[in-house]
Amino acid sequence: MLGTLKKMRVQLDDAQQVQYQLVVGDELLPLNPLIGKQLTLTHTGNIFCCNCGKKSKKSYSQGHCFVCMQKLASCDMCIMKPETCHYDQGTCREPEWAQSHCFVPHYVYLSNTSGVKVGITRHTQLPTRWIDQGATQGLPIFKVSTRQLSGLVEVELAKLVNDKTHWQAMLKGHADDIDLNAKAAELIPQIEAKLHEIGMQKGDYSIERLHETIQPIHYPIDTFPKKITSHNFDKDVVVSGILQGIKGQYLMFDTGVINIRKFSSYEITVEHD
Repeated sequence: MLGTLKKMRVQLDDAQQVQYQLVVGDELLPLNPLIGKQLTLTHTGNIFCCNCGKKSKKSYSQGHCFVCMQKLASCDMCIMKPETCHYDQGTCREPEWAQSHCFVPHYVYLSNTSGVKVGITRHTQLPTRWIDQGATQGLPIFKVSTRQLSGLVEVELAKLVNDKTHWQAMLKGHADDIDLNAKAAELIPQIEAKLHEIGMQKGDYSIERLHETIQPIHYPIDTFPKKITSHNFDKDVVVSGILQGIKGQYLMFDTGVINIRKFSSYEITVEHD
């Protein structure tokens, strides 16, 4: 197989186990059957922008060339910090893109990655978002009408719980199960006044409190790494070893781990047993 990497495709099966596929160009390689087997990924030295396809010396914003990173709305800072949305100021990079991606329902959720975490995602991205972060449990707690609104709510919750995943801890094992519904019931009263304030400021808004069941997520892992060593195509073009597990967007080899998403748009060859 030869082609450019994209983030792994994920799907939950009936047993709530994640089924992974490695995306290499136009081809898909099912990874779950390769656990316990030899897998080798070799970087050819080429990087092709995931948007325009041009060859690039470096990858920016997970797979873009510098020019596309500077002009696309999906690479703007407000994607990382939705509360800083500047659409109303007339400075959005791509207003049409914003209509289909930012002015659509978003969820504010609690998940269990290396402990309780708050996050946001578009309404179409669950449970994918949780899987990409390596969460073992997820629970949507609010449905809101825009991305900016989800960011404003997240900012308030992040004063009380983590909004970052500690990826090394996430890869060393699973966090103990947490009653996320109980956690939500403890947190939400602490931000009620702020929610009302956000609502008053935003006028035409919608913040809906959800009462969902917790989604469990299981990952295909034989062995957790005791020590985290990271593979990096920029330093070593060959990543090879026995595939011991997959969690989040990480492949876990007996030789170290690699974040596939980080190397989006890198052209690689794949060999396996």
